[in-house]
Amino acid sequence: MASMLRLLLLPSVLLLGSPPASEGSHRAEPMFTAVTNSVLPPDYESNPTQLNYGVAVTDVDHDGDFEIVVAGYNGPNLVLKYDRARRRLVNIAVDERGSPYYALRDRQGNAIGVTACDIDGDGREEIYFLNTNNAFSGVATYTDKLFKFRNHRWEDILSDEVNVRRGVASRFAGRSVACVDRTGSGRYSIYIANYANGNVGPDALIEMDPEASDLTRGILALNDVAAEAGVNKYTGGRGVSVGPILSDSASDIFCDNENGPNFLFRNRGDGTFVDVAASVGVDDPHQHGRGVALADFNRDGKVDIVYGNWNGPHRLFLQMSNHGKGRFRDIATPKFSMPSPVRTVIAADFDNDQELEVFFNNIASRGSSINRLFRVIRREHADPLIEELNPGDALEPEGRGTGGVVTDFDGDGVLDLILSHGESMAQPLSVFRGNQGFKNNWLRVVPRTRFGAFARGAKVVLFTRRSGAHLRVIDGGSGYLCEMEPVAHFGLGQDEASSLEVTWPDGRVVSRGVAKSERNSVLEIPYPSEEDELPQPVTLECGQGFAQQENGRCRGELPAGPGDRESLALQGRQGPGLPKPRPGRRITWIEGRPGYQISHVTYGRKVGTAWGLDNKTSGCTHMYTLTRTYTHTHPTQCPPPHTYTSSPPLQSPSFQAVALA
Repeated sequence: MASMLRLLLLPSVLLLGSPPASEGSHRAEPMFTAVTNSVLPPDYESNPTQLNYGVAVTDVDHDGDFEIVVAGYNGPNLVLKYDRARRRLVNIAVDERGSPYYALRDRQGNAIGVTACDIDGDGREEIYFLNTNNAFSGVATYTDKLFKFRNHRWEDILSDEVNVRRGVASRFAGRSVACVDRTGSGRYSIYIANYANGNVGPDALIEMDPEASDLTRGILALNDVAAEAGVNKYTGGRGVSVGPILSDSASDIFCDNENGPNFLFRNRGDGTFVDVAASVGVDDPHQHGRGVALADFNRDGKVDIVYGNWNGPHRLFLQMSNHGKGRFRDIATPKFSMPSPVRTVIAADFDNDQELEVFFNNIASRGSSINRLFRVIRREHADPLIEELNPGDALEPEGRGTGGVVTDFDGDGVLDLILSHGESMAQPLSVFRGNQGFKNNWLRVVPRTRFGAFARGAKVVLFTRRSGAHLRVIDGGSGYLCEMEPVAHFGLGQDEASSLEVTWPDGRVVSRGVAKSERNSVLEIPYPSEEDELPQPVTLECGQGFAQQENGRCRGELPAGPGDRESLALQGRQGPGLPKPRPGRRITWIEGRPGYQISHVTYGRKVGTAWGLDNKTSGCTHMYTLTRTYTHTHPTQCPPPHTYTSSPPLQSPSFQAVALA
């Protein structure tokens, strides 16, 4: 055990420095207060002093409330349920063989990673524990466990005869696990970030084989489809996060690795992946990744990536666009990027003020190492301002942090923070509540799959009356070894929500208004039926800076913008700021309205192209092809590629708009 713990520490080279950026001052008011002694007092049953690692949030008992699942390394796994009458978290995975949750304890497992999702389409999430017994890398001595609720209790389906014959149970030492709906079917695969030893232990992707399964009996035949999907790479796997990072709807996979470059697997749309990390600038080959989270920090509609490197510079990658291709730029300030022995990284709005915070959970393995908290504040015409905050009791200078999650377990609309500890010292779990933002508005959105399970990997955009659009991804795995609650939590400050849009991994979209009476509530969004997509879209109030398009979706308004001026110019009229076009003339023009530009437009009889970038709406790149018949100035949706035309058509040379991802 001691040698295993020393190996897991794995110190790396300390690197300093980061690109200069705007940095705010330290806020003195503490964000968090510890409530462990009242909500989860250390004891043998519910909060034992043991080595814990990953934490996940799911509905274990299927009663509509969330439970907190903790991976126990030298003790049992825990399932913590909030008892509203007692106002305490209580472990329901008790040491009683007659309990339906008994098998989840799995004391022999030495679990470190945990995730939950619906792999068979029964509407209930399965729970995967990654076990790494007696091995830092390569082959382990105890298999992982995948638990399904059947026969009125939780049972491990990897030990079923059909899966033993298939040899699908992982015996490799790994780290994080995450859920990905790679084909948009509503049935999830489990991505396993293994820690390879040479050519032993590639990353795995476990999913159900529908043809060989007997769902009426609860028998799930499983396959490792990593090779088929293109993700069976050998590396020192560490953190994993899943969502529509580069894709408009399909789930992509980001992995930050150790002793090798990171992966960013872009979904090709058919459930196979290609690694584009180097081409988009997030490979970071000389660092050693740990915790990772996805968020939209500057509210431009693109998914950004934040992660911590072990004793190396932490990264905050904003997604940009370069000639229609995604590209990332690190905007971490010197304070934000300061190296530390980081484990979990969490991005959330802890005080409901509309701005996201980033929490770095460190492990004090070789002396004190405080946890750190930053607020990322959106600004017009500039990168976000990064401001260091006071974590309060969550500072934990002697905490052996190994994992953590956010969830609102008591239903007060303010996110709670749960931290696990271990590896170099046995410590109980810690629970924290926020001190700020109690008068701020909030909204929580829970999308469901076609089977009624949590739609992990779905994208939720909330439009507000004054502060624009806010984007969240329903978590399928993040932090480090962890998985957050399957909820899009929006802090609103004193603003109000006007409408919301949910995009599922298969590309289905639902848009609906948000009534004032729904403020400070939880909204369940079912998967749309075929009938839901046939009627005309209902009228939405999209909020400041946005307007409803013909397809019913809210997109950025561009009154008298570049497209309108192009139309005037293409008809031979002088548009404001544009020279009169003539055949073959090349015009470069940038609109002053934030976030929209059209450049290199060629007018004339020959077919030409123009590239436009609309950062305030979908974040897609639009290619305008000049023709002689039709025009549509503001393409509104992508992908898939599609063409818009005007009615009635213009009689002079104009253009069609083809939207490309």
